[in-house]
Amino acid sequence: MFTQLNPTIPVHVLGKGHGYAIGMIDYGQEHNLIWVTAIDATGEIWCAPNPSVRMDRNWTMGRAENALVAEEKAAPVMA
Repeated sequence: MFTQLNPTIPVHVLGKGHGYAIGMIDYGQEHNLIWVTAIDATGEIWCAPNPSVRMDRNWTMGRAENALVAEEKAAPVMA
């Protein structure tokens, strides 16, 4: 099942960066949810499995930046 997200959801895809989830694919109980995400920095569209997607921080909701996202940002960029 494909669900278009309206509004989109700001997320971080580990290994790809920040972006907006524009849709979600659910193949059923034996599979991860797949988040169809537009990456801010590159404009690429990635279908990311649920374990690789983190919600963005949200000051209003009291949600701090995810530790894995902060760790990824702090890592040196390899060319």
